[in-house]
Order: sequence, then structure tokens, then C-alpha cells
Amino acid sequence: QVQLVESGGGLVQAGGSLRLSCAASGRIFSGYTMGWFRQAPGKEREIVACITWAYANTYYTDSVKGRFTISRDNAKNTVYLQMNSLKPEDTAIYYCAVLRASGVSYRDFRKYDYWGQGTQVTVSS
Repeated sequence: QVQLVESGGGLVQAGGSLRLSCAASGRIFSGYTMGWFRQAPGKEREIVACITWAYANTYYTDSVKGRFTISRDNAKNTVYLQMNSLKPEDTAIYYCAVLRASGVSYRDFRKYDYWGQGTQVTVSS
């Protein structure tokens, strides 16, 4: 069992930055993938970025490439999402999640096993 707690959300003006953190309790195995997802009102949950725990291989959705950076600290069991040049369309609830299986679509939120409670990010224009 893994428990996830996100923090770092808030209200920021367009062009600003935020850093989200996701602290995991429980055992994180080397084969796991950690993902950040977001969900805006009336929209489906979508992947933002993910990172493999062992080798820090990363994936970003096109809309955040060059603006967001995902990273992890194995010693602290924590994953980060640095968000720069924020836009109003980044406004959403951001969730951290754990994918235990390998060889499955890491972009599909339905494949993930554990989820945090979410943190609100609001970007004003």
C-alpha cells in the first residue's frame, strides 16, 4: 500500500511559477512510475508528466513541454513538478499517482494504482 500527499498548489498570475510536491509513504519499488495528472472542471483527467522511479525516464504532454519539469528524490520518496510560465489553461486540480505495472500505457489514468487527494492550481490572467 502506498499513500500519497500532494502540496504546493495555489493561486498564481499568468507567467508565474509553482512547485508541486508529492510525498509517498510505503514502499516504492524500482519498477514503479510516478505520474502527475490534472483535471479541469468538465474535462477528463489527463496526464501532465511522469517519471520512472529507477532511471528517471520522463514523459511530458505536449502542452507543458519546455515549461514543466518532473523530478524525484528517491531518498525522500518524493516527486516534484516544477511549473513555470503558467497559463490560465493550466488551471486544474493536480493529482499525483503511482503506476505499479510496467509495459502498460503510462498515459492512461485508469492504469494507475494509488492516488493522492489532489491540490488546486489556479492561474489568473
